Amino acid sequence: MRLSWFIFILVALFAIELLPSVRELVIDPFTSVIASISAGITQLFDSSVQSQGIVMRSVENNVAVAIKPGCNGVEAMIVLAAAIIAFPASWKSKFYGLFFGFIAIQAMNIIRIISLFYLLQWDKQWFDWAHLYIWQGLIILDALVIFIIWIRTLATKDKHKIEAYID
Repeated sequence: MRLSWFIFILVALFAIELLPSVRELVIDPFTSVIASISAGITQLFDSSVQSQGIVMRSVENNVAVAIKPGCNGVEAMIVLAAAIIAFPASWKSKFYGLFFGFIAIQAMNIIRIISLFYLLQWDKQWFDWAHLYIWQGLIILDALVIFIIWIRTLATKDKHKIEAYID
């Protein structure tokens, strides 16, 4: 992976994400879907949870979390996408890495949202600490682990391309 290519893709994807039209037409609706899925999973064991837009709320005690930019897993996916696209591999392998990486990051993000939702109900200080320090790092670590797993699967599939790139 050429570092310059990775940085170029990373900056381009973040710039695209910040465009108002992309935010309005893609990011905000996607974030609402993530809130809805998180609430839907939570309703399997807690019927007092509802979602509306980007907000997940308990109707029992009115505690709510809003899934804001930076908390929807999009940024971690951008980092993973830039790394996968910049890495020398077939487009088919890149597609699989992006597809399964997206699923893994969003699964971890949904766990993050649900855990933070209940942590907020328990203690605001612990919520703030876990939100700022634990989960931010874990989501990026998730992207790194996914990238490493993807590279390891390439070692058998695209070995000749990787060796040619390294030599």
